[in-house]
Amino acid sequence: MYAYLKGELTFRSPAFVVLDVGGVGYHVNIPLSTYTALEGKEKATLYTHLQVREDAHTLYGFATQTERTLFIQLIGVTGVGATTAQLLLSSMSVDEIRSAVVGEQAHVLQKVKGIGAKTAKQIILDLKEKLTKESPDAPLLLPALDNTVREEALSALLALGFTRIAVQKALNHVMKENPALMRVEDLIKLALKSLSA
Repeated sequence: MYAYLKGELTFRSPAFVVLDVGGVGYHVNIPLSTYTALEGKEKATLYTHLQVREDAHTLYGFATQTERTLFIQLIGVTGVGATTAQLLLSSMSVDEIRSAVVGEQAHVLQKVKGIGAKTAKQIILDLKEKLTKESPDAPLLLPALDNTVREEALSALLALGFTRIAVQKALNHVMKENPALMRVEDLIKLALKSLSA
């Protein structure tokens, strides 16, 4: 029904934004990645998906069309609701989700809250072929860094008083630049440099 909304951001939180479009304030649920993309912006364009249920009409918004497409594909999977799909997109990038699905890495998907073994396998079963067809040449981002190392670094940096969003952004940047990192100490040091830059 709504392809996108373009307007003034009157409120922004990690879970939703209020977008003023022609004097009408739209409450739009967003993943963390979109929240980060909107940082410092007064105006925004959000690619939207309207979910209609008996008891509610809920708008979901995304910074990119790729995110919206993946969200729609995820909610089409049996056992995956809008909240779970939003959590997935908040915890992992589109490329990371795609890699986990195409590479049949159920354990990577299971690290997201609310996704058990059964749901992870269902996501892979339903989406592997679609995602492979969509971008057959895209490289697989098989995570070289053990997720427990990332979690330990995240906890340590949060304990130092940094915000979760800033820490996640820094860790993503460091891990992208240094895929061979294996030690928590090294990851924390590089993330600290990134956070203080």
